[in-house]
Amino acid sequence: MALFGSLSERLNHIFSKLTKRGKLTELEIRTAMREVRVALLEADVNLKVAKQFIAEVSEKAVGQAILSSLNPAQQVIKIVNEELIALMGAKNAKIEVSPKLPTVIMMCGLQGAGKTTLCGKLALQLKKQGKKPLLVAGDIYRPAAITQLQVVGRNCQTEVFEKGTQSPVKTAKQAIEYAKSMNYDTVILDTAGRLQIDDTLMQELENIKKEVEITETLLVVDAMTGQEAVNVAQTFNERLDVTGVILTKLDGDTRGGACLSIKAVTGKPIKFIGVGEKLTDLEPFYPDRMASRILGMGDVLSLIEKAQQAITEEDALKMQKKMRENSFTLSDYLEQFSMMKKMGGASAMLSMLPGMGKLKVKEEDLDEKKIEHTKAIILSMTMQERENPAIIDSRRKRRIAAGSGRSVQEINQLLKQYEQTKMLMKQLKGGKGKFRLPF
Repeated sequence: MALFGSLSERLNHIFSKLTKRGKLTELEIRTAMREVRVALLEADVNLKVAKQFIAEVSEKAVGQAILSSLNPAQQVIKIVNEELIALMGAKNAKIEVSPKLPTVIMMCGLQGAGKTTLCGKLALQLKKQGKKPLLVAGDIYRPAAITQLQVVGRNCQTEVFEKGTQSPVKTAKQAIEYAKSMNYDTVILDTAGRLQIDDTLMQELENIKKEVEITETLLVVDAMTGQEAVNVAQTFNERLDVTGVILTKLDGDTRGGACLSIKAVTGKPIKFIGVGEKLTDLEPFYPDRMASRILGMGDVLSLIEKAQQAITEEDALKMQKKMRENSFTLSDYLEQFSMMKKMGGASAMLSMLPGMGKLKVKEEDLDEKKIEHTKAIILSMTMQERENPAIIDSRRKRRIAAGSGRSVQEINQLLKQYEQTKMLMKQLKGGKGKFRLPF
């Protein structure tokens, strides 16, 4: 499901009614804004935030310049987009770098928000930027927390500093000295979480901040907890003066309330969002891109960035050549699925394309299992069959079906889709093609 799917759907429905009317009256705009307010509250946006948002949008939207413009509905949508961006922080908030290395990042949050795994994800992000991070095990209470961080560290090829169950304050101080001696430029400190906020937890974190020069205090919150995530952020901020928030589990069944409320309630920016379980599933938070996705306008910049990470320049040139020569084979078709998986899968890609939220794409068309079935069919073919599918007759189809565990009908469907993809590439080469899914 796309990020904030139900909210996006509701807003698109509200604005589509406006665009059909042409000229708008003040009453029609205010009626639409009441509907937007309900949609925001259903998405678990903080009540005060929702009321303030609607008040500001309404004030700008019912101005004479908007009502008398040639396309008032588009002007209203533009205002909503701008106000959404302002609500979430206006611009991307980067990790601060200490002028006196190492930069020390203290991660905090409740148990179950994914904080320990997040430490590894952040380390991987920083390594891609040329940094040399050190992970520090500061959670001495949760069973196997240190072991979990060590596993995460191995997976992201980052050293873990741990001193068993000694005082986390002492461990943090020793870790910084170690980082200096080993030329680590960033220290990521994993701290203890609790099932609920308690004074003991807060006091320990406050003690670390007193004894260690912390550059960033990042709060990890579970987006699926909705308004509770905002309450947690507010409480942590009051005690620790957090510098930023990382929202996890945005790929789950989240309604978006936390994402739209945290900055307005705490004054602290969302710096990253977790969009999956893999270590690579951490993205910098861009308010303008998120606003576009919420309004169904897509997020092409993030899609391009994902493509650049998944596809090498050599791969891109190779595919360009195949398109020019119209020599696209089933082996290339198979490779496209691997690239798509690296970019987060078909559903994630489609959610970033402008206008795709308005298309009624069937859920089964985006089923990752269906993609795996397609891959199984191609892998059951000989290299000769992949390079020249025209030779696949009924006898070969029965053999491929037996080898892949799929039906002959599915093989026929795949071959038909492959031919359609080849035709699409030929059209794109001539500059007259329409976008279609290659599966």
